[in-house]
Amino acid sequence: MTLYWPSKGSANTSATVAAALSRARELGLEHIVVASCSGATAARFIGSGFNVVCVTHQVGFESPGVDEMPPEMRERLTGAGVKVLTTTHLMAGLDRALRFKFGGIYPAEVIAAALRMFGQGVKVGVEISVMALDAGLVPVRTEVVAVAGTGSGADTALVVEPAHSQHFFDTKIREIICKPRDF
Repeated sequence: MTLYWPSKGSANTSATVAAALSRARELGLEHIVVASCSGATAARFIGSGFNVVCVTHQVGFESPGVDEMPPEMRERLTGAGVKVLTTTHLMAGLDRALRFKFGGIYPAEVIAAALRMFGQGVKVGVEISVMALDAGLVPVRTEVVAVAGTGSGADTALVVEPAHSQHFFDTKIREIICKPRDF
């Protein structure tokens, strides 16, 4: 059963984390992939017993050369066994550079826009799952719980079987655990 939050945003973080953990346990899954720029949402999964992967914004996302995750938080997460992935976003990179330079829209941005029809968190959840697989942080042909949000905090959780980026369209969104109804 999918849970629908009445609005988007960080007010849903606690309930989203609880729903994600509950469903992962029900399904016997081992891996949780969390979008978390500051690390605060990922820290909520410390001690959960899952293989936790935290996917951050790339360095320079907000401003050139700036890593949004404080070094102390990165150390706390990695010290607790959380794998932290900071890299170029799957649906950004060169397509976004072309848009910024020349205008227009490019294939990865069309895919991102289509996924956003379900909400920003669904798009991000799919994206981070594939990124974690491409980085070798989750096993191939394995379902993961992806936790993401709209802006800050978490408001969306999915069960995803990611495919490597070169086979992106083999990715399966198995379940939407929760998401905001109003996004």
